[in-house]
Amino acid sequence: METLSLLWGTVLLRPYVFLFLAVYLAVAILNMGVLRSLFFTVLAYGIAFLCEYSSTRNGFPFGFYTYIDTTRDQELWISNVPFMDSLSFSFLIYVSYTLSLLLWAPLIKKGWDIRLGEIGPIKHSFKVIASASILCMLMDVIIDPIAFLGDQWFLGKIYFYREPGEYFHIPLTNFAGWFFVSAATLTCFAAFNSLLNHKIPIKTKQIAGQALLGPGLYFGVLTFNLGVTFYIGEFLLGVWGIFVTAGVLSLVGFKIRK
Repeated sequence: METLSLLWGTVLLRPYVFLFLAVYLAVAILNMGVLRSLFFTVLAYGIAFLCEYSSTRNGFPFGFYTYIDTTRDQELWISNVPFMDSLSFSFLIYVSYTLSLLLWAPLIKKGWDIRLGEIGPIKHSFKVIASASILCMLMDVIIDPIAFLGDQWFLGKIYFYREPGEYFHIPLTNFAGWFFVSAATLTCFAAFNSLLNHKIPIKTKQIAGQALLGPGLYFGVLTFNLGVTFYIGEFLLGVWGIFVTAGVLSLVGFKIRK
């Protein structure tokens, strides 16, 4: 009963996280069905949690940091890690993966009705997984510095690093950690999906503009964080974030025009 109360408190305390999560689940289920979507969510959460659990003790892979447990009586924590933090990796990695597929896959295009062509040969390829991991890391270039300043907006001060970081208070090891978690999740999911394809082939519906749904959420997350960045007056970080976002968006525009 207490766990359910804390879980509900997590939703109330971080509603934007669960809004992104709900949209992610809708897109993932549309793309690959319920079973694979649930497995991906649990897998990403599990790998992210283990990495956060490790980092808060020995610094691998994100660098040494500590969560401040001021909200422990308001939201769900697993050991010394807030539940919502590790859970966020599931949709952040997935939307990065869909964006990577959009950049590498052949497209079927009729105006704004853009769908992926045959992705079988590339969907679990090295170039798609590596690109997705880089795209996920680029999200964190914007996300983590603003999360570090959570005491200036409604997130609250939730963590600190043992030593000041080189990039807006964030150590560079943190970005290497995001790449690692994303690559590990997508590689493990590829192995599971390959086994599952022999028993339960994917049967999904196609809708107009389907290839843009996951990437749309990717840019939605970035827009939210950029909005918060400018709201609290971090203009240098905001301008840099716009530069990063515009760079990724230009790749998408080039691919669609091409």
